[in-house]
Order: sequence, then structure tokens, then C-alpha cells
Amino acid sequence: MPLITQLIAVLVFTCLSFAARGEKLRIVTEPWAPYVYEDNGKSLGLDYETTAIVFKRLGIEVEWQFLPWKRCLSMLETGQADGALDIFHSDEREATLLYPSEPLSEVQFVMFYANDRPHPFRSLDDLRGLTIGTSPGYLYSKDFSDSTLFTREPAPTHEANFGKLVRGRIDLLITDRRVGQHLLDELGIRDKITENPTVISQQSQFLAVRRNAGMDLLVQRFGAELKRFKREPAYAELSARYGAEPAASVKSEKATAATEKTVEQQESGAQ
Repeated sequence: MPLITQLIAVLVFTCLSFAARGEKLRIVTEPWAPYVYEDNGKSLGLDYETTAIVFKRLGIEVEWQFLPWKRCLSMLETGQADGALDIFHSDEREATLLYPSEPLSEVQFVMFYANDRPHPFRSLDDLRGLTIGTSPGYLYSKDFSDSTLFTREPAPTHEANFGKLVRGRIDLLITDRRVGQHLLDELGIRDKITENPTVISQQSQFLAVRRNAGMDLLVQRFGAELKRFKREPAYAELSARYGAEPAASVKSEKATAATEKTVEQQESGAQ
């Protein structure tokens, strides 16, 4: 049998094996609107809906679980989950996870501050002595994570972080720009909180699965189908609905300028 035929046979077997055994691919993720979230029991979001469409095209059934991010990582490590949605790439995770060649979306980490306690800044040096709200299990840029100039204080949820910021329990919080803007409207605090324009780091989000779990070819197929879908009008419509540019699109001049001014120019951290 020719090699290409063998590879196709293995791929087909991989894709069908879950259904044949009555199993579903177990994917975990943290609510991260507008990329992935639940609303009245319905799963939504740019990356969730994109992933669901790609898996449907591949004939793979998925069992989704929405959990705190630290729990998601723990389930990956113990084999209780097959993969994670909207995870960032890092050299450390490369040893245990397989990543498709195509990302789902792009994020930009920025800071938010309370209007009655403004802390505008242009570099990490300007954050000296402040307390920054973070999220457990998230890996930020090396300079931000290693800095001794300020204190990092985690909160169990993104909503809790914004609550602490409004009450003055932290000076700033760091999160993705779109996530932060979504929560300002969701929590009704847009008149109380402002986004600092300085980009701390920029990173791609992926669907990743555990290594050594027989899903190597499935990951390749997922990446190829994702890339194909992102060229279709349906993906453009989906992106527009969530106010996001396609991950493969060329950055605007404004985004490029912001990136050039980023605090962290080295390899950015990962969620």
C-alpha cells in the first residue's frame, strides 16, 4: 500500500474512532467572551463557533466543559481532557501539547484602570509600587511576569478582577483588549473604567490537544480545515458579528503602531 494511502487510512481511522467507540473529544476552556462563552445555556463566541464548525466538517463529536483556566490545565495534565480551546503556544507546552498550524484568533493584552484612580503608563517602569490584577494559570510576557517593580494579584474570574478594580482593591488589571471591552458593557461599568492603549503583549490563540494520544493527523486535518474555513464568507460574517478581524488578516496601521510600542518585544507569554 502506498505511503499516502496508509496516511489517509490512519487519518480516517483517527477521525472515526471516537464515534466508533461511542466517545467524544473532550475539550475544556474558560469563558473568554467574545471568543468563547455561555449565554443562557448556549455556547457562543468567535473561536467556539469556528471550532465547532470545523469539527462538524471533520465528523468529530465534541464534549465541551467550561471551567476556570487553572482547572483546564490540570485536566490536560492528568488526561481528563483531550484538548483545550484558546490556549497560547509556549515552548514548555510544546512538549505535551500538539498545535495546529493555523491559529483561531489573535489577542492583545492591555491594562485597565479606574477613572477615579488613573494610572496611565507607557512602560513597566511606570507601574512601580502598584498592584496589578491577573488571572490564575495565565502566562504573560516574561518581563511582566518576572518584574519586581509591582505586585501581581490573581482573582478567580475576570468579573472579580474588574470588581476589585472598581472598589480600589487593585490599581490596574491586565486582560485581552476585546475581553475587557466586552466586560465593560456586560458589567455596566464603562463609565468607571478606562483602557490604557499600551499593548503589553500580543499572541495567537489555538485549539491544542494532548501529545501521544493518537491525534497527530487529526490536528493536521483540523489546521487545514480551519484555514480553508477562514477564507470563506461565512467566517467573515462570524468575525464581523463578534467585532473581530480574521486572525489571518493583515494588521491595520493602528494595530501595527501599537505593537511597535509594546512593552514586551520578546516572545509573548501564553494563556
